[in-house]
Amino acid sequence: MKILNLSSIRRFIAKEWVPSLISLFLAVVLWYNVGGEQTVDTSVMIPVEVLNLPRELVISNQFKREIEVSVNGPRSLIAELENRQISRQINLSDATPGTRVVTNDVSSIDFPRGIDVLRIQPTSIILSLDKLVKKTFPINPVTTGTPMVGYILKRLKMDPEVISITGPETVLSQYEVLRTKVINIAGLNRSVQTQVPLDLEPAIVELIGETTITADISIGLEVVQKEYNLPFIPPAGSVEKTPNKVRVIASVPQYLIDQKITIEDFLQVLVVVDEENNRGIVKVIPGKELDLPVEIVQIDPEVIQLKTKPEAEPVLGPVAEESVGEPQTAPKDNTPDPKSRGGGAQPE
Repeated sequence: MKILNLSSIRRFIAKEWVPSLISLFLAVVLWYNVGGEQTVDTSVMIPVEVLNLPRELVISNQFKREIEVSVNGPRSLIAELENRQISRQINLSDATPGTRVVTNDVSSIDFPRGIDVLRIQPTSIILSLDKLVKKTFPINPVTTGTPMVGYILKRLKMDPEVISITGPETVLSQYEVLRTKVINIAGLNRSVQTQVPLDLEPAIVELIGETTITADISIGLEVVQKEYNLPFIPPAGSVEKTPNKVRVIASVPQYLIDQKITIEDFLQVLVVVDEENNRGIVKVIPGKELDLPVEIVQIDPEVIQLKTKPEAEPVLGPVAEESVGEPQTAPKDNTPDPKSRGGGAQPE
């Protein structure tokens, strides 16, 4: 029996097994890289990207911003899809107003080699293309309730009073005004400012978002104009036929009327003398006892004429007094007599 020594065993392994093991390893690696990697079926969400939309057009409808694609391929390639930023691109460079149906087929999405597309949902995308226009809308306030008794809503101003919106023509043409949510003015007795949201349709919210404006609420007394005839005592020195009553029109809070208050008992007639123009100006002063203000609108007569004061006689000075009544004498003529010229009498 032949016994193999150690050196013979080493030579056998070196010649037979080592090359075989290396070959086997390389074959396994090649198989795995070429066709042996496990394939998987999965679904991925691919975003829709609209390109080259003309500036004068807008997409007026809602459409799916992502599509679902079922794919099959090696696990490693599937895992890399998220990093490749694959999208479904739609080129609208030649678009015109109207409806366009875009088909989602296998060639519409650029997947890497080795990935097979099994299904796309939805199979098509419908786009409504419309003209892009700008329209201005007035703001209409909506109120509920009434102010405190005796007060009224005098003014309700919106800031801003109008809003301009840019959007699809078919959408904006459906509206003429924008309205606020309900503004409650119940029990108010003073003016206030408050922030009020607009009550917008979803189509408008899509264009401008949720919007809030300022409401300037002006609250004032409810007043009526009443006419009163007040007794009047003309001042000393007034002209004849001065009326003994003054006709007054006053703006009176309705609350005082409702309370059966005799307003004329709280009105005082005064005359302010204007000495420079020799007249009297008639004024009516509401009494402070009234809880609410009364405004005088008109007074008749408003002005009364006073008698003119007699002018004082002029005062004469001492010189003037001496000359009064004295006769006027002619001035003495000192011209020499012609007959006396020459110093003596002339012979006949």
